[in-house]
Amino acid sequence: MEGLFITGTDTDAGKTYVSSLIIKALREEGVDAVGYKPICCGGREDAYALQSASGGVVDLDEVNPCWMRSASAPYVAGMFENKELDIKNLLDGARTMAANHGLVLCEGVGGWKVPITKDYLVADFAKDLGWPVLLVVGNRLGALNHTALTIDSMRACGIEPVGMVFNNLSDELDTAEITNKGIAEKMTGVPVLTDVIHGQAEIEAWPFQDLMGQ
Repeated sequence: MEGLFITGTDTDAGKTYVSSLIIKALREEGVDAVGYKPICCGGREDAYALQSASGGVVDLDEVNPCWMRSASAPYVAGMFENKELDIKNLLDGARTMAANHGLVLCEGVGGWKVPITKDYLVADFAKDLGWPVLLVVGNRLGALNHTALTIDSMRACGIEPVGMVFNNLSDELDTAEITNKGIAEKMTGVPVLTDVIHGQAEIEAWPFQDLMGQ
């Protein structure tokens, strides 16, 4: 497996946080895992976090080849900055990184249906890349709906997600947050590979090594 594509149920679901935890866990097990964030809109903090998790073995511009300053969807940011995104270059960047490392975690921007250009969505990028897709669920009230809608949309694209990671967004969990994980598995049939406690600094690597066949 060359890599995983990481998407989320929403902006701020915790894609970068979870991706960084997975990368660090795999690297501690000897896997040359690195992060790739093809597009950043607004700040570049996500790219810095992935570069740091990757152990500094990749340059920032390798991790994040396209940075636009407007904190908006890439399509909107591109209009504001009069910039036309080179999709092929961004896809090639992921594949080049995969050729040089053991595993690439490619993080999308926003959620599954965010427009990169007028006629090209994050979903299209994931489909063209062709890597297994992992869904990060921001665990809160409403997450069941967001999760079901996202997975339905993936399946409509011909993509079956390989798993979910539930990211708990607060320290104290209410009834919905406690029960969401089990209900989401039953509703969708997609396994929850792990859940992340708010502020957790490390996770176990084995669920992701299993995905890799190691």
